[in-house]
Amino acid sequence: MKPGVWLIPEYLARHSYRTTLWILLFASVIVAGQGKLLWRDSFSPNKSALTDTGTAPYFILQPGYQLRLAHGKDTLTITVLNDTKVIDGVKTRVVEERETKNGQVIEVSRNYFAVDPSTGDAYYFGEDVDIFKNGKIASHEGAWHSGENGARFGLFIPGKPKVADRYYQELAPKVAMDRAEILSIAEKLTVPAGTFNNVVRTKESSAIEIGSEEKWYAPDVGIIKDADFVLIGIVKP
Repeated sequence: MKPGVWLIPEYLARHSYRTTLWILLFASVIVAGQGKLLWRDSFSPNKSALTDTGTAPYFILQPGYQLRLAHGKDTLTITVLNDTKVIDGVKTRVVEERETKNGQVIEVSRNYFAVDPSTGDAYYFGEDVDIFKNGKIASHEGAWHSGENGARFGLFIPGKPKVADRYYQELAPKVAMDRAEILSIAEKLTVPAGTFNNVVRTKESSAIEIGSEEKWYAPDVGIIKDADFVLIGIVKP
């Protein structure tokens, strides 16, 4: 055998310590990378302490509160209703989202929320959806309720958001699996309704759909920008 030429087993034997270190380092990098891809999908608040009315840092759950957003002639109106609904053993508040396109209603959803007063976390328990076509209800695609068909409630937005936090907002297998990642907690954003500081910016995607979009939440207000929709007005009770 020529000097400097080894068979693979002999090479590994001579360099087993170095090889082991490289393997361990490579494995740790892989594990760390995988850790960044994990999404929180289990939440354990005291369900008996959740409330259907309240003011969280980035989510207002007061009946009569309304956010009006627009993108050109298209509108998105979010209204906290007087209605409540018990879902998965929790009394939730109904929040209506009404979206129009070219002056026509294209979707109306009744979303069910509850807030944890101790943390400011807002939890999402499901929605009933009416999708319109030519002025008539065409489907209820995307509807789900926590506690039914394997669905579980998700975290809509935390009271104390942290950059890089990733969590599921919806946990309804094969129906709705929306999730959010906190990108920033210190944005400044100007929209028609005003200029807001310490804005939280999130990127939302789905485990069962392609694509993503960003949203912005202002303290003591709620959502002020939803993809291309921007806040144009606030109605307080």
